[in-house]
Amino acid sequence: MAPPLSVIGGGVIGLSVARRAALAGWSVTLHASVERGASWVAGGMIAPHSEGWPGEERLLQIGLESLRLWHTDFLDGLPPEVVTARESLVVAVDRADVADLRTVADWLAAQGHPVEPTTAARDVEPLLAQGIRHGFLATTELAVDNRAVVEGLTAHCRELGVQWAPAVDSLDEVDAEQRVIANGIDAPRLWPGLPVRPVKGEVLRLRWRKGCMPVPTRVVRARVHGRPVYLVPRADGVVVGATQYEHGRDTAPVVTGVRDLLDDACAVMPALGEYELAETAAGLRPMTPDGLPVVERLDDRTLVAAGHGRNGFLLAPWTAERITAELEVSVGAK
Repeated sequence: MAPPLSVIGGGVIGLSVARRAALAGWSVTLHASVERGASWVAGGMIAPHSEGWPGEERLLQIGLESLRLWHTDFLDGLPPEVVTARESLVVAVDRADVADLRTVADWLAAQGHPVEPTTAARDVEPLLAQGIRHGFLATTELAVDNRAVVEGLTAHCRELGVQWAPAVDSLDEVDAEQRVIANGIDAPRLWPGLPVRPVKGEVLRLRWRKGCMPVPTRVVRARVHGRPVYLVPRADGVVVGATQYEHGRDTAPVVTGVRDLLDDACAVMPALGEYELAETAAGLRPMTPDGLPVVERLDDRTLVAAGHGRNGFLLAPWTAERITAELEVSVGAK
């Protein structure tokens, strides 16, 4: 008889853990809120190279492990159209941004993961603004439609027999043999002391209109006067993100955040100014003090998979594998 497992959290992390555990033979119940969380407003970048920064060596390592899983079997069971780009171009707008770009490229090379530098970025992506020349290519990175991934994982979980149940406010409401806390910023409510806090970020969706320049075919990331901005292709347009600041649990997009994203996006790719502003939203990333996710066992019945910050989609496969491996250890120990 399959051992019972409860996964608490219906975002990309909870769904990925539930699916992987079901594939491993567990009888899974997913406790999910009806409210849409951070996974619904994410950019969907699978980008350990272009997200990297000196001092984040461990995050780079696990990000690269997870990228490998995206390229191998994580996409199995998901519609092929969830992948919206298969390369990232990171560019600099001014001299200070060029220096930051070189810092990251040199650091990646020192870690044994060199990227492809270019001084002719507009030859790679003609929609870039005139004057943008410096950049580097990360050719193995991906971008996915975050909402299509969530919907695809949900459908696959149902096919595998995962059962749905309401969200819980206490672990006392969960009587499964094993349970996984994977509900993002709400994880500390179930296990006080978990070092996870909400960090707000605005994200915009720009929709292509007839007569506009075409949607870019790769992710474009940039620093504009020190501010990071990313442009992620979708079938009907571009996702632009993302601001990052602490403001409690407020998820209302604010004028300054939206303005900065639009200004920076158009500074990188002026043609986006003709697109439709289709959606403004803000999500709450579950951040930790050191930027690393908390993926571990808490006691003999409880595991946690939370605190993925801006890397939830990137690290979903790695997290699912790590949690499932720990569950298998618990079964073997009995």
